[in-house]
This record gives sequence, C-alpha cells and structure tokens, in this order.
Amino acid sequence: MKKSTQSVRAGSRRANNMGGLNTPLLSSSAIEYLDDSEVRYPRYFNTLNHDVVAEKMNALESAEAGLVTSSGMAAISAILFGLLESGDHIVLTEGLYGGTHALVVTGLERHGISYSFVAPETGCIETATVPETRMIFLESPSNPLLSVVDLAFVAKFAGSRRIITAIDNTFATPILQNPLVLGFDLVMHSGTKYLGGHSDLCCGTVNGSTKLISKIRNHLVNHGGCLNAQDCHLLERSLKTLEIRVGRQSNNAMIVAQSLDHNENIKRVYYPGLESHPGHDIAARQMEGFGGMLSFELQDGINPVSFLRNLGLVNCAVSLGGVETTICQPIATSHQKVSAQERRRLGITANLLRLSTGIEDAGDIVTDLLQALARTVHEG
Repeated sequence: MKKSTQSVRAGSRRANNMGGLNTPLLSSSAIEYLDDSEVRYPRYFNTLNHDVVAEKMNALESAEAGLVTSSGMAAISAILFGLLESGDHIVLTEGLYGGTHALVVTGLERHGISYSFVAPETGCIETATVPETRMIFLESPSNPLLSVVDLAFVAKFAGSRRIITAIDNTFATPILQNPLVLGFDLVMHSGTKYLGGHSDLCCGTVNGSTKLISKIRNHLVNHGGCLNAQDCHLLERSLKTLEIRVGRQSNNAMIVAQSLDHNENIKRVYYPGLESHPGHDIAARQMEGFGGMLSFELQDGINPVSFLRNLGLVNCAVSLGGVETTICQPIATSHQKVSAQERRRLGITANLLRLSTGIEDAGDIVTDLLQALARTVHEG
C-alpha cells in the first residue's frame, strides 16, 4: 500500500465494534487473560489501542515491531538506557533537540556510559567511533538548524562494525523519510509533533527489529512511560491524515523559505529544500520532500522578541508539527537547557527563529512574516 493508504488503513481493528469503521477504544486497565495469548496491561504496551498505533507505524516505517510511548523523550530514554550498558560509548551528532542533549549530558555518565558529540558529517562520525562504541544516534534534518546526514552511508559504516544506529525522525516524518529502509536499526518520533498533528497530544513512538524493540520494551515495562488508551485512540485518528498534512506543510515551507531567502532583513534561511543548503543534494536523495520545518536568522540589530510580538497569523508557541503555523526562539524554548556557550558554538543565536509551517494558505503565512518584519525594522 502507498503511504496515504497506510496512514488510513494499516493496523486498524473493527472487530466487536458494532459495525463501526474506527478501532474501538478499550479504556479498561483490567483485561481478561484466560483466553488470550499473553497478559495484557497498559504498562506492558500491549493493549488493543497500543497495538493498533504500533502496527500503523510499523507499516509507515517498514519496521518489524514498534512501541508507542508517553512522549518522544520516553522513547529516546528507552533507546539509550534499554540498549546501552556501563562501559559502552555512543556517538551523537551536534545540534540535537535540547531535551535529548540535556538527557545525554546529565544522565549517561551516571550510568557509566561515555559519549561524543560530533559535527553532523559522515567523516566526523567515523572518526569519533572507538572500540567501545555501541550506538550512533542522530537527527536528520536536525533541530533547529536543519542539518542533513547521509543516512545510507552511516548505516553501512555502522553495520560493518556492529554498531546500532538510531535516528530521531520527527522533522522528516515517515511520509518523507524511512531510515530503516536506508539501513538504520531504530527510528523514533516525538509523536507530539507531526504524528499527533493537532497540538493536543504528548506521545512518542519507536520502531525497528523485533529483537531490539523487545529489549526496549523490557526497559519501558520496568520504568513506565506508557500512553493511555484515550491518547492512543486519538493518535490513531491523527495518523490517518498524516500524509495529507505533511504534504501541504512541506509545500508551504518551501514557499516560505524561498520568500525569506533573499530578504535583506534575513541573514540566513536554513531549509534543505533550498539549493544553497549544504545538505540539499543528500536530502533530495534520501527524502520524498523537504519537510515543514525551517529556521531563519534575523539580521543583527533586529529585535527577535519584537518581531514575534508583531506577528498576527503565526503563533509564537512551544512545540511544532501542528496544523497551525507556529514560531519560536530556540534559545528560550527547545534549546534553553543547552549552555549559552554551546549554543553560540553551534550557531543557535538569539536572532535564530524556528518556524513550523501549518496547513494554512502559504501566501497568508508569508504576508504575516513580511509585515511583522517590516514593522519591527520600522520600530527599531
């Protein structure tokens, strides 16, 4: 089945639903077990509504097995602490989501796990691996600078050394990029973003081989992080429109990026769909579209907070991937926990703004951004 069909049909269950087309919502935390093949319980990640979402994501990501979790960070934590042991080493690319960065720098060493952050380039990833390296974890495109990594190259390199590869695929979504098909072992999403898509859920997913997912499940069962049935039900509903939403958002982002790219008040636009982007060729090769996320840096002297306050249509808000266009200042939101020194080194400045394009008319989005920019420059 094509992605649009998988989004709607994969995993759905109609049994015992009085003829309804939607999967029943099983809200019970007490489930009969005598005639079942396994004991089912919400914390075991194996109730009806958990299974349906996992199976839909398995289809979309071409995976053997999967889990739905209470957040994207729950999925990332389970990958790291469910698969790595004391004495192991992990290579991570720079510029990861701030929550992931904070988890690594505050949590891994306490468990005897060493780590290296490297530039998101294949040569740097190769050089950073040591005999103790057990995992490579990255984002592509990354948050918030939209860096792109050659996934097939990394997968081949890691596979030759039996290193597990894991990726945060939140920005690309399974509609635009399938890392498992390119050779990666694990793919996770902050389902709070595009998978939920309506700014009303907090959830996560992780998909991969049956063997690895089994180990991750064991960690999650012991440490919690399960999602309730109601939110699983809503997540399944949202996934049905994922392909349509992401297609519109990706098209809108390209129009916005092109509109801002040559504006005299914009220092730089970060979007892999632009030919000037250093990762454009790789993104064009491994993605089906360039996504709905972009970031841009205002020229020096333009007050970013004043710009945000001058917006009318575009909402200044935390998170991303919803049907409405949102914008934020990473130093105050997603990367607040990253040290100021590290942010400066990475190029995450006060004037850097991250935009998540929604499904509104692209011209309306551009008009609002340009009027806010003109008004802020005039006020300054």
